[in-house]
Amino acid sequence: MQTEYQQRRQDLIAKIGSGTAIFTSAPTAVMHNDVEYIYRQDSDFFYLTGFNEAQAVAVLAPHHPEHRFILFVQPKDPEKEVWTGYRCGVEGAKELYGADIAYPIAELDEKLPQYLEKADRIYYHLGRDRNFNDKIIQHYQSLLRTYPKRGTGPIAIADPSILLHNMRLYKSKIELDLMRQAVEIAVEAHNYALQSTKPGRYEYEIQAEIEHLFRLRGGMGPAYPSIVAAGKNACVLHYIENNSQLQEQDLLLIDAGCAYSYYNSDITRTFPVSGKFTPEQKALYEIVLEAQKQAISAVKPGNPFHAPHDTAVRILTEGLVELGLLKGDIDKLISEEKYKPFYMHRTSHWLGLDVHDVGLYQHGENPQILQPGQVLTIEPGLYIVPDTKPAEDQPEIDPRWLGIGIRIEDDVLVTSEGNEVLTAGVPKEIKDLER
Repeated sequence: MQTEYQQRRQDLIAKIGSGTAIFTSAPTAVMHNDVEYIYRQDSDFFYLTGFNEAQAVAVLAPHHPEHRFILFVQPKDPEKEVWTGYRCGVEGAKELYGADIAYPIAELDEKLPQYLEKADRIYYHLGRDRNFNDKIIQHYQSLLRTYPKRGTGPIAIADPSILLHNMRLYKSKIELDLMRQAVEIAVEAHNYALQSTKPGRYEYEIQAEIEHLFRLRGGMGPAYPSIVAAGKNACVLHYIENNSQLQEQDLLLIDAGCAYSYYNSDITRTFPVSGKFTPEQKALYEIVLEAQKQAISAVKPGNPFHAPHDTAVRILTEGLVELGLLKGDIDKLISEEKYKPFYMHRTSHWLGLDVHDVGLYQHGENPQILQPGQVLTIEPGLYIVPDTKPAEDQPEIDPRWLGIGIRIEDDVLVTSEGNEVLTAGVPKEIKDLER
């Protein structure tokens, strides 16, 4: 992996030219009082370094004669390491992570200027750490004041995210291998949940079994808070209470993904708790499934990012009209977004180091074009929220539809020939879900 991280740094260095780029590690987060959450490194920082400790700063200085990759880290401290875990220290930062030079984090203010004074700009993302933002701005202002005497130094601060996030949009073979592992674990967990679901169980029981398999198979745990939503709970898009008992006539929507070595999967399936769809559930499910299949077929090189969403919206709208939940001309219903009370989210997002991964969806008026190496979700749904109020020109909703929520989600890789559904191992055909 170190070769991979080194190549990423070289690629970014080529893009920043004579600038200096600065990246900070993620802060530690407090769960309650003095108890911290399990540490999770900032994705950009990890992408470039593989370094998984807090209180660290990475600097890329392509113009420096000796040091192009610099790490500032917590030094070794046996007394503190007994309490909070081992540190790689300054020497380990060089030996294990390939830094040209490493310093204790306490020396940042002293050492950083030498990596800025010959740069034409500072690449730094002004993030949530206001104190560190102020520190970078102070260094910039100090160098700017002396610029007339030296004729060198940064004259602007630019955000490196635009450059770096476009790099992250295209997954390497190593990244795809890690994502496939995250998918494989999640596929097993979803299939187990399908087989073990029955009336009388609780949502949290299913959640526990899914997340047990995530860890048992070597994953870091859930990629995001698992959604296990029975009945009308499935109409809450980010439902995470997971405390209801499963009833005979319920559908169960499970939206759960595994994190593996920082990379994520993201899968949703909806199926009948009793093993048999009701007529209404089946009718809505068939529409969502067809919308998802057609949206996946729109994932291919050269298509705009929004093509799968536009495809799904049309299929869903046509289906809603056929069932009498909407009425009117299809094109007009779509242009006026009359489908939104039933389908209120987008069909896709990027997937990778982050569940909602980085990368532009739009370049001004021009959409992002799908290209090989990108990974995105395809997740249409229909949600007949119990208290949905139809528009004035739309029909009243027959109570038999109320409280049904359905979403089907797969992770799809754009390939040179078209696409590969990474999560195809979890069944979604009605014949495979009923028993």
